[in-house]
Amino acid sequence: MLDRIFEFSKQYNMFPKDCSVICGLSGGADSVCLLLSLMELKEKLGISEISALHVNHCLRGDESDRDEQYCRNLCGKFGIEFKAVKCDVKEYSEKLRISTEESARILRYGIFSENSQGKIIATAHNANDNLETVIHNLSRGTALKGLCGIPPVRDNIVRPLLTVSREEIENFLKIRNISFVTDSTNLSDDYTRNKIRHNVLPLLEQINNSLIKTSSRTFEVLRLENSFIEEETKKAELQCRNDDCFKGLEKFHKAVRQRCIAEFLSEKNLPYDYKRLEMIDFILINGGKLNISGELYFISDKNKLEFKKISKNKTADEISVPLNTGRNSIFKGIFLDAVILKSEDLKIHCNVNRKFTNYYLDYDKIIGTMILRNRRNGDKIRLVGRNFTSSVKKLINEKIEPDERPFLHFIDDDYGTVFAEKIGIADRVKPDKNTVNILEITVCAD
Repeated sequence: MLDRIFEFSKQYNMFPKDCSVICGLSGGADSVCLLLSLMELKEKLGISEISALHVNHCLRGDESDRDEQYCRNLCGKFGIEFKAVKCDVKEYSEKLRISTEESARILRYGIFSENSQGKIIATAHNANDNLETVIHNLSRGTALKGLCGIPPVRDNIVRPLLTVSREEIENFLKIRNISFVTDSTNLSDDYTRNKIRHNVLPLLEQINNSLIKTSSRTFEVLRLENSFIEEETKKAELQCRNDDCFKGLEKFHKAVRQRCIAEFLSEKNLPYDYKRLEMIDFILINGGKLNISGELYFISDKNKLEFKKISKNKTADEISVPLNTGRNSIFKGIFLDAVILKSEDLKIHCNVNRKFTNYYLDYDKIIGTMILRNRRNGDKIRLVGRNFTSSVKKLINEKIEPDERPFLHFIDDDYGTVFAEKIGIADRVKPDKNTVNILEITVCAD
């Protein structure tokens, strides 16, 4: 196992000569194995010094403090410099209205960054973690990058154990008679990753008892092929891109064209998906204009593709603003609250009846940027359960009192209206059994 860790580290140039390495130490088997492996390979890898950093997420009370103390004692036993940093994941999660899992990840890597300037930080992701990540990405939809798994190196973060299985890690510690702590949350199926670990992987191992080993090889091949596309993408950008314009990009392979566009949109902090990239690529080859978000467009004459802002003429009574997470207001004394929830945490039956003031949309089905606005002439919506598009004016006249009509809220994405207050939501954004993130919309008066 140590030989494999050494070869993998060398393959990705993880440890420059005489570097200082900080080991992310949780106290679990993986991180304890990582610390011991680095200690045993220190001279061979050319590492000058090793220290350990523990992040206490303060989520499990006494158990969290127990883990911190274990790490402190372990480092004391081996003479390793140790530092522990506490963070309040629960408070951060509630403030940003995101899951505790995501909050913990953001805070943890923020602490890693703050404490590793000029040093290498090593984390203990292993081969099992890598496969779980790929299955998770695949279940939600992903491209080649997502199928490559966890990157062995990213900035100053390295992951030497990516080809080592969890079984090998536990055997390594057993031979050395080294104990470790177990995070109780890893034993339940409350988190998606745990469901994959406890239910999906055992089934796949019944098909292939060498699943972890063969998947590691597969990820190596995918990373190699992805690196080739990335190199070609860089060449295409150098040749074709000039600020917000691409010229000659149509001569490259479609995979390279779409990777260029995806990186461009990421740079602009604009969301995209498979369908959006297909549409942009279509106008790149065939010419045309495509709205990306608000007043932002891609325009192509088949010779060049330009990203432009085109202002729209609006009448004085039109109100239109970006929808923010949290409280929004476009009418005096009336508020629209938008909250993003995890479907697995929401024990409700989604109801879009107009009598209810709460509405639930599948957040991941939203295309592009959400805009909150008032009513427009010609508004249309295809409501849940209907196979036809309805005139909003007709629905309003049938169901809503005249004095309420000027103060109705509408939400659009790049493909049209997804929410009409007191009428309902669009069928294309309704939650279903595959929903992961839910957008809850609540309208209330002051």
